[in-house]
Amino acid sequence: MNLQLTDKTALISGSTKGIGLAIAIGLTREGARVIVNGRTAEAVSKAQAQIAKIVPEAKTEGFAGDLATAAGTAKLLQQFPKVDILVNNLGIFEPKPFGEITDDEWRRFFEVNVLSGVRLSRAYLPGMKERNWGRVVFISSESAINTPPEMIHYGMTKTAQLAVSRGLAQSCAGTGVTVNAVLPGPTRSDGVEEFVDQLSGGKPFAEFEKEFFTNFRPSSLLKRFATTEEVANLVVYVCSPLSAATNGAALKVDGGVVQSCF
Repeated sequence: MNLQLTDKTALISGSTKGIGLAIAIGLTREGARVIVNGRTAEAVSKAQAQIAKIVPEAKTEGFAGDLATAAGTAKLLQQFPKVDILVNNLGIFEPKPFGEITDDEWRRFFEVNVLSGVRLSRAYLPGMKERNWGRVVFISSESAINTPPEMIHYGMTKTAQLAVSRGLAQSCAGTGVTVNAVLPGPTRSDGVEEFVDQLSGGKPFAEFEKEFFTNFRPSSLLKRFATTEEVANLVVYVCSPLSAATNGAALKVDGGVVQSCF
């Protein structure tokens, strides 16, 4: 299927590994020019090399900077004042008992997971509306609906993203700009493998995976961690002109964890 993304310019925040990198690979496969973002030039260059190895014809540019900060966003806008597609993927998570989460940690999670996307959307949406075409995607999580008791602060930020994405979609009514949220479930990304190491006590991944879906996510229909590519496939479609009628949506790619028909 031709997703009609040739020559569209896409920015993916936090795209040097995990789901962000998989989205970058998917978009370059479809002909988009992708701006790869990470905090260091080394990480960005490494990701660009990985993309080029998989997609030799890939068109990528790099931006090294922390987009969880206003200063990082301002620097980005000087270099890339216009994009057609914005994927707000930057995010952090960490398991921690509620009583041990400090005020500063609550603020840090909100700053990184929510305000990064707010700033970027505020910067790029006016241009998209003026050109009457654009795509904004927030990478939320099934944790937005099923708040995880082991990391309530993370769940809170994912729920906030749904509110922001829906509100922005309504502000774009009647235009060629869409705003959606994608809700991955448990996904085997680099960050999740580190998360597993913290919780597993040194068990082999396959053994932990089986126990995790038995004890922590028993509602899963997939009964395994999704791959980053499986998540990226939905995101790439939502970024395309073919998805014009999908707007203001919270799209689950959660392996059936959330027990709802809606």
